[in-house]
Amino acid sequence: MDVALFRDTSSGPRRPKPTGQGGGPGDPPGKEPMFNAPWPALLLVASIIGGYALQSRFPIDMVVAAGAFYPAALGEGRWATLVTALFLHGGWGHALMNGAFALAFAAAVSRFFGERLLGVVSFFAFYLTCGVLANLAYAALHPGGLEPLVGASGAVSGLMAAGARLLAGHGWLGPIRSRMVLGMGAAWVGLNLLIGLIGSAFLPGTGGAGVAWEAHIAGFLAGLVLVRPFAWLAHRA
Repeated sequence: MDVALFRDTSSGPRRPKPTGQGGGPGDPPGKEPMFNAPWPALLLVASIIGGYALQSRFPIDMVVAAGAFYPAALGEGRWATLVTALFLHGGWGHALMNGAFALAFAAAVSRFFGERLLGVVSFFAFYLTCGVLANLAYAALHPGGLEPLVGASGAVSGLMAAGARLLAGHGWLGPIRSRMVLGMGAAWVGLNLLIGLIGSAFLPGTGGAGVAWEAHIAGFLAGLVLVRPFAWLAHRA
């Protein structure tokens, strides 16, 4: 989860021809088991966990000052922190939980985009765009806020949304209004509204710190909408 306060504790679009990246010849790319994850997904998980391993070697104050995002940073011209904050976490539990969720959804999404250069670039661009938009949404709801925001959860929420559409479409992009997508979306929004109401003490990996639940919802909505344009970019839709 994103930690708001850093603490050290069917008809449809025309489908492309199969490329053999699924479970067998002609299988959709999203149907291969996630434990056989493609290398872009593994690289993403490594960036989350390895990023925290590197971060933990430096004083917390230095890390926060250098890369954490807070809404007031936009007025200070520190736009780069919209991205750098995605690679920082509040503790090992926080980083490992985000890494696990990322692997669960990134495998299918990365496989869908493909492992050619254009597909890999589209996959990472989609991930980062969802994360940036999640942080911007949080800033819009907390203008001028000074609490540092760190974590990949907004971007991972975008992967979750894309994964829901792939599940709905049996490996291809299903409609947003499908039962699968609406069900996963309602569950994710409901969980985060609950966090907003009663706090995050019941969640593992937060260490009692605040959770930017608004960014989670925004990242999910961004992923729902943006996965198709990025699929077009990768020639997958």
